[in-house]
Amino acid sequence: MTIYHFVGIKGSGMSALAQILNDMGYSVQGSDVEKRFFTQEALEQKGITILPFSEENIDENMIIIAGNAFDDEHEELVRAREMNLPVYRYHKFLGDFIQKFTSIAVTGSHGKTSTTGLLAHVIGEAEPTSFLIGDGTGKGVKDSQYFVFEACEYRRHFLSYQPDYAIMTNIDFDHPDYFSDVEDVFSAFQEMAMLVKKGIIAFGDDAYLQQIQTKVPVVFYGFDEQNDFQATNVKVDENGTTFDVHVRDDYYRTFQIPTYGKHNVLNALSVVALCHYENLPGEAVQKQLQNFKGVKRRFTEKAVDDQVLIDDYAHHPTEIKATIESAQQKYPDREVVAIFQPHTFTRTKTFLDDFADSLKEADVVYLCDIFGSAREESGQLTIDQLMEKVPNSHLITEESIQKLNDHDRGVLLFMGAGDIQKYQAAYESEKASL
Repeated sequence: MTIYHFVGIKGSGMSALAQILNDMGYSVQGSDVEKRFFTQEALEQKGITILPFSEENIDENMIIIAGNAFDDEHEELVRAREMNLPVYRYHKFLGDFIQKFTSIAVTGSHGKTSTTGLLAHVIGEAEPTSFLIGDGTGKGVKDSQYFVFEACEYRRHFLSYQPDYAIMTNIDFDHPDYFSDVEDVFSAFQEMAMLVKKGIIAFGDDAYLQQIQTKVPVVFYGFDEQNDFQATNVKVDENGTTFDVHVRDDYYRTFQIPTYGKHNVLNALSVVALCHYENLPGEAVQKQLQNFKGVKRRFTEKAVDDQVLIDDYAHHPTEIKATIESAQQKYPDREVVAIFQPHTFTRTKTFLDDFADSLKEADVVYLCDIFGSAREESGQLTIDQLMEKVPNSHLITEESIQKLNDHDRGVLLFMGAGDIQKYQAAYESEKASL
């Protein structure tokens, strides 16, 4: 029996793909470092074996899927090549695998994970759908018609995919350790657009996406009148956000989502457009949008005493601003407190002023030390340089986390892509001990 062995199975994409293959009846196992990651909980629940790294893990009758964090000299990959076993990089394997389905890639500088989760939730109500989300969630459904997946632009990995459809949420400068500028990012999306086989759903208010050249039809969505799918009459109340959708100037339907912020309206609008293009029932789309529970680490809320604690992956200035806006819309009468951990020295240095501008939208700001990448040098940058640009900001550590008790009825936004969750855990522990 063939076994799929994942080298680095705790990676978010790797974990999700392992779950999909397992659900579809394939034999799956994997290996990784000993440190615990949130992605492994789902693997353990499904009974997927996780081993410590060792060349002894590699055996005959295996197909090896390697995470992108590990180079070709990794002991397990060396052993696999010595045994002449097939070895695939994650994105290469996924690129081949999706060809079995009507595949929908969700890509963009921001909003990929939330939109992928939302699309999978909505489209899965109408047709059998498998999905892979960048928060480590994956589900394989036998005889799936659709495969919805998150396609990341980093290192141009999404050029391994030739999907039937692509949703493109926006183009912005990020990953400055790889991309030289926003034009370089645009060139990657332009290359990706040429690989799409049936159609692209693109955010039409984005000046870069307006310039995309393709071989397939492009359907634009957004707030501006020239879009094929336009959101109008946006209203916010205690239940979330409602908005009307016009399709090429004609009223289509009114939709409600349980979330807040313009970015969430746009995410939902892209899903409406894709489903309309595929002739899926509008009533089912309405119902599923209204009952979506969200994805991991995207505005994940928890009430602790009189405060609301929110865990969010926001690690780029655009995302921080959107997260703060969502909190202010949902809790207009509460103090919004940002607790932010910058992710990588490269990104922090590149966007130092932009981070400061976004964080100023909060009532109070606490900053954690920069979470550096193993691939980079600090370049003498410290958190102090960001603190100097953000008035009313304070340095916080796990040891000084009790400062957050000062914000009665506050909405505490724990934001970052590193290990910001340990600060929230320390604070919850501190609260529990009082």
